Amino acid sequence: MKKTFCAITLVSCLTATSCVGPNNAFNGLSSWNSRVTGSKWGNELIYLGMWIIPVYEISLLCDGFLFNAIEFWGGKNPIDAPAAPAAQAKKE
Repeated sequence: MKKTFCAITLVSCLTATSCVGPNNAFNGLSSWNSRVTGSKWGNELIYLGMWIIPVYEISLLCDGFLFNAIEFWGGKNPIDAPAAPAAQAKKE
């Protein structure tokens, strides 16, 4: 039991670097989703579909374990920061 606890602690220390990165892959996907259609209802359906089919979950995992770690250890994130979503005019 003590060896298992020590192994888990060591792995946690090596992998949990306390790096909270910019999550460029997730933010890029979210930014794309906000402007993929001209309709807020269409965007919402795509948003829900991408949570049901784990697209968002996979992008968060890749950001957390791969891209942000590369940025932390190497200094540059391989995913460029997404452009800010364009403001949509309210239609009345």
